[in-house]
Amino acid sequence: MVRVGPIVQLGVILLSVLGLWIGARLLVDAVVRLARRFGLSDLTIGLTIVAMGTSTPELAVSVDAALKGAGDIAVANVLGSNIYNLAFILGVISLLKVIPIAESLVHRDGIALLGSTLAGGIAVFDLRVTRLEGVLLTGVFVAYTGYLLRASQSTSTGSTTQASGDGGVDSSVTERIPFRGRDFGLLLGGLALVLVSGDYMVVAASGLARGVGISEWVIGGTIVAAGTSTPEFAVSLVAIQRGSRGVSVGNIVGSNIYNLTGILGVAAVIRPLVARGLALETLAWVAGVSLLMVAALWTKRELSRTEGALFTASEIVRWILGILGLVG
Repeated sequence: MVRVGPIVQLGVILLSVLGLWIGARLLVDAVVRLARRFGLSDLTIGLTIVAMGTSTPELAVSVDAALKGAGDIAVANVLGSNIYNLAFILGVISLLKVIPIAESLVHRDGIALLGSTLAGGIAVFDLRVTRLEGVLLTGVFVAYTGYLLRASQSTSTGSTTQASGDGGVDSSVTERIPFRGRDFGLLLGGLALVLVSGDYMVVAASGLARGVGISEWVIGGTIVAAGTSTPEFAVSLVAIQRGSRGVSVGNIVGSNIYNLTGILGVAAVIRPLVARGLALETLAWVAGVSLLMVAALWTKRELSRTEGALFTASEIVRWILGILGLVG
């Protein structure tokens, strides 16, 4: 087996991030067109289709890590991505523009976010996620997604005004548009690129962790988590610039729900996951950030620049403490 140095491994990780970003964008563009063909609302697309599309890197990395027996990377990637999504991505976006939040996102989906955090936390608390727990988590995600899709269809058949309540969207959001053969090709190509890039990232991240003496847990919860969250960052940033608040914020909330239920569940079904004690520290951080974010959105139904700056700073501090080995 050929040994490579940390510089090469870091280069592979950076190229993998690029591959994940490009692949996820191709995938998301295709599935959004498919979703709008059926007249789904902006917020629903963000919470379901876009969230699952941008979380494909997390799915690819966690499943691949599970297959390789790297439970630390699989679990750390999920927990680290959730912290990064809420604290850093929403924090940075709110620094650029104050984000007003739809009432349904605050109440219905904020509670769902806390519920998924509790469910995932219970599964991880004993440092082992079994196949049965994986099945239950996956079932929770399927049920939640089914509910959102049914609710969106009921709204879209009611009136355009009701659909516009999902985060300030106009009638063009639910306009039925054609899904062409080219879109299907982009969907398959994006999926393939994400899967290949995810595989290379896991191998390079594991090698880098061993080579420089940093635990796989820290690597998985910081570098890998940020890398797999690159599509969420790109999509949310572009969406908020285009005025699609439902897609921008819904993408982050939906991705976090999907990570802790669907992705953690599927990975555990494929192979039970075993994590180290550092998982409990990271889990506490996930719970804290989730509670604070929902509280911030619940009070004023917006995320201010000051709140965004505090969330962003907290993630920078977490990275520094993690690399120094002071926290998980």
